[in-house]
Amino acid sequence: MNALRGLPQLCDLPDLDGRRVLVRVDFNVPLHIGIDGRATVADDFRITAALPTLRWLLDQGAEVVACSHLGRPAATRDPRWEMDPVRERLAALCPGVELGENLRFDAGEKGNDPVFVASLIEGFDAYVNEAFGVAHRRHASIVGPPQFLPSAAGLRLAREVEVLGGVLECPARPLVAVVGGAKVADKIEVLKALAPKVDTLIVGGGMAFTFLAARGQAVGSSLLDPDHIADCRALLESGLDIRLPTDTRALEPGGTFGPLGRGGVKVIEGDLPDGWTGLDIGPDSAEAFADAVSQAGTVLWNGPLGAFEDPRFAAGTRVVAQAVAACEGFSVIGGGDSASALEELKLCDQVDFLSTGGGASLAFIERGGDLPALEALRQAPNAPR
Repeated sequence: MNALRGLPQLCDLPDLDGRRVLVRVDFNVPLHIGIDGRATVADDFRITAALPTLRWLLDQGAEVVACSHLGRPAATRDPRWEMDPVRERLAALCPGVELGENLRFDAGEKGNDPVFVASLIEGFDAYVNEAFGVAHRRHASIVGPPQFLPSAAGLRLAREVEVLGGVLECPARPLVAVVGGAKVADKIEVLKALAPKVDTLIVGGGMAFTFLAARGQAVGSSLLDPDHIADCRALLESGLDIRLPTDTRALEPGGTFGPLGRGGVKVIEGDLPDGWTGLDIGPDSAEAFADAVSQAGTVLWNGPLGAFEDPRFAAGTRVVAQAVAACEGFSVIGGGDSASALEELKLCDQVDFLSTGGGASLAFIERGGDLPALEALRQAPNAPR
């Protein structure tokens, strides 16, 4: 598998001088609401990631119009999710690029309505997809335009595909994957896809408790998904090197967690007593996981190791994040909460590649290197044959 094979890139577009180009970007960025009620962009990482493509198109003489979604509006215009604060930030970073209104104000976007596609591409001569974060969505602005316009992957999207494809195809060994997060149901298929490819699979976060239960361990009141115990047991019995927490930082019965959480916390080895809730890996597990990461030729990390939004349960994620940042091997971070943790710890500049798409990177791995956006681009009229 070569994830870039057949994927049209910017060099495959026709002459763009004086032409109008529609660029699908992922500017679904967090907003900060000031005391005056004015919204501003709180984190412009996704905007800056698209700048090389936007500037390249401008340099070719193109008229560039970007389009994106923002938030989760209910398929109708909602002042809370208008693009004005994003448009203001984009204008400061890349003058000369227009930004359309929120795509998801129209039900045709998520519904992949051909009528909406036709209205979206009207008057344009070419299309570029620079929105890896939604490349796993079969939405109108993702899969529609390549059916009708010369199209290409943006520089960042192509790099995402190249890096993640490289992890699947030819990683430097040993390949260590660290997968955390809350729900095992969200990632069990990813784990199944990853397990035979990696040398070591580390499982943490809330999803680890379903694995521990599958191994016969008591997990108290921790997050548990009975419907996936059999899947977890099958992975554990596969003979692959799967590492689980040996100790847990747990919250006493009746306690609460979160930024203002309350209640007693202690580290517990092995079985958790009834009523206790595991919310982070313990110090022994954090040290063991960090040691495995330090020896990796390639490390792929997706998902926090605990409820890191609560300072009492942030240590496991912090220790592993620091190990990933210090690893001499090639480090790839699968976006989402992992990226947020790195940002909070000011470690983003110490990893090799930070993906712009958490869900998309997982879907890419689960599907063996393909996504609806990539399929659509490969069918574009100018795609390499």
